[in-house]
Amino acid sequence: MLDAKLIREDPEYVRSAMRSRNSSWSVDAFLEADVKRRSVVSELEALQAQRNESSRAIGALMKQGASAEADAAKEQVRVINEQISALEIKQRVVDAAVYDLLSTAPNLPDASVPIGRDETENPELKRWGTPRDFAAEGFEPQAHWDLGPALGIIDFERAVKLAESRFVLLGGAGARLERALINFMLDTHAAAGFKEWWPPALANTETLFGTGQLPKFEDDLYKTATTSDANEGYSAGGGESQTAGKTAGKLYLIPTAEVVLTNIHRGEVLDGAQLPLRYTAYTPCFREEAGSAGRDTRGMIRVHQFDKVEMVKFATPETSIDELEHMTLEAEKILELLGLPYRRIVLCTGDMGFGAAKTYDLEVWMPSYNAYKEISSCSNCGNFQARRANIKYRDPSAFKGSRLVHTLNGSGLAVGRTLAALLENYQQADGSVIIPEALRPYMGGLERITCEDA
Repeated sequence: MLDAKLIREDPEYVRSAMRSRNSSWSVDAFLEADVKRRSVVSELEALQAQRNESSRAIGALMKQGASAEADAAKEQVRVINEQISALEIKQRVVDAAVYDLLSTAPNLPDASVPIGRDETENPELKRWGTPRDFAAEGFEPQAHWDLGPALGIIDFERAVKLAESRFVLLGGAGARLERALINFMLDTHAAAGFKEWWPPALANTETLFGTGQLPKFEDDLYKTATTSDANEGYSAGGGESQTAGKTAGKLYLIPTAEVVLTNIHRGEVLDGAQLPLRYTAYTPCFREEAGSAGRDTRGMIRVHQFDKVEMVKFATPETSIDELEHMTLEAEKILELLGLPYRRIVLCTGDMGFGAAKTYDLEVWMPSYNAYKEISSCSNCGNFQARRANIKYRDPSAFKGSRLVHTLNGSGLAVGRTLAALLENYQQADGSVIIPEALRPYMGGLERITCEDA
């Protein structure tokens, strides 16, 4: 969430940032709503002061025995109370309007982010590894959606029978490989100082609002049944209005562990001496993918349920950019240990996610696409999520009171995509797949997957 004071004091800067993001969010609409809110607040404060003055006058008149004048003053207070009640209702409405506008504003790009319209203008920063030349080896590589079923370790048809399209069923060595990747990633992050958590896979509306999934991305979320669907939707307004759109008991399946890991400290004030905090977790993730019709519908690249190992950090404003670099290197380390060719790009302003101030994407080489495909996204969200979730820190040696922390998140990695990349990049002419050395201890020493391992 953006700082309302910043929008008031430097609206042109915010307008420019919104243009660079190709965002239609209106600074003018916010300023208009904010003026109305402050006008109502000013009028309400004036009436409250007038009521207090009249109430004091009533006491003085009663002591003087001026009952008629006291009765007239009481009538005046009664009228003022009615006016105050009406204004308090109006204030809740305008407060909610301002808060709802703020809740749908995307984050402002960091000054280091390149200006660009869309993904075609994302600069490439580095490459690691060399894609295999299968032609030189004398065979044409198979896509993982053909190779996996041929090995008997991926079953897409039965996954459709069990659920619907864009779900995956893994068996035998495929299931073991998924589990091996999860443990390998967690162990690697833990060795780098990340504290492991095992969080819920369901989250409430406050949690999803804190990281920015609600209200903007509700259509991409799976939600549970509720006791009543009378109040469908979500309102981000403050006070009573904040719960007006919530249905009692509603929970959502998490789209990423970022949601729950970041909200561990929602409403808390952290000790600045302990920052940065580095967390990691494995969770299943669930996404409706409402806006992705026709994109990567084959295989395991874009599915409704997938496994992911996530990294989250809480840092000071002075160190968060450096922490983003370190987080991205941590994700890159996983790819390098697995021997998977990848590249790093920095997202331009027009391609960044809603809550990000700066994002690096890591893309792994996929022979089936003859291209690099995203496998990790590491973002610095600045204080955007911390303002929504009210996460602050204290450092008495540096400043008085408390300040908002900076939050960061990154995939370390998307497990299903990593499995698909391993199958494609390590496949052999006979249809078998070599297991990278780093994973062999997690696979019971298995060095190669063949049809016999299904």
